Amino acid sequence: MEEKITVEKLAGMIDQTLLSPGATFEQVESFCKKSLDYGFASVCINPAFVSLASSIFQESKTKVCTVIDFPLGAGGIESKILQAGSAILDGASELDFVISLSLVKAKKWDELEAELREIRDFVNSESDKAKRKVLTKLILETCFLDDDEIVQSSLCAKKAGFDFVKTSTGFAIVKSSDGKLMPNGATTHAVSLMRRTVGDEMGVKASGGIRTLQDALSMIEAGASRLGTSAGFTIVDDAKKSLG
Repeated sequence: MEEKITVEKLAGMIDQTLLSPGATFEQVESFCKKSLDYGFASVCINPAFVSLASSIFQESKTKVCTVIDFPLGAGGIESKILQAGSAILDGASELDFVISLSLVKAKKWDELEAELREIRDFVNSESDKAKRKVLTKLILETCFLDDDEIVQSSLCAKKAGFDFVKTSTGFAIVKSSDGKLMPNGATTHAVSLMRRTVGDEMGVKASGGIRTLQDALSMIEAGASRLGTSAGFTIVDDAKKSLG
């Protein structure tokens, strides 16, 4: 790493995440209130809780992030746009869209770029109406992709004007030939490849399986500018002991 990572800088790179399908209103409220004191970049919660989170963070620098067409990305562009509009109306300032994997696997790069551009244009329009910047991140679900698919998907996102490319939902189910579950989260290889592809002017978010301070630092070393993790509290607390 070229620049020393401080506790404050590290916390400001984390999207502290609670996306459990069974999370209750009370759990999300407690999670958000605890997050207030950590200086995270955002809290990432399911769309149903955006209004709640927005009310808690209205005076905070921490943004409210939510996921769109999660976790499969198979709902189609109309669904993505409807969900995005609702989330912005409820107060979200960051939207993590799951890529349309069917377009990626069919290598329909022009169609993918066109879809992403339409989404980005819609978000820009709604952002103007809401009078706040709304960031867009594209979740590639890299565990399903080869290197060329990662590169081409990242390029489509960049050309379409997305703000970030992101590795994973953390919810993908990948099995080996003998039926064993395989890793489904971020890898330093994928992060490095994404960074080389999009350059320095675009964000790269590593997400999925980042549970320790060392995991976080390894992803930053590989080129991540944002970290999606449910272990942000632990990572920052450990950083206070290790980084000073």
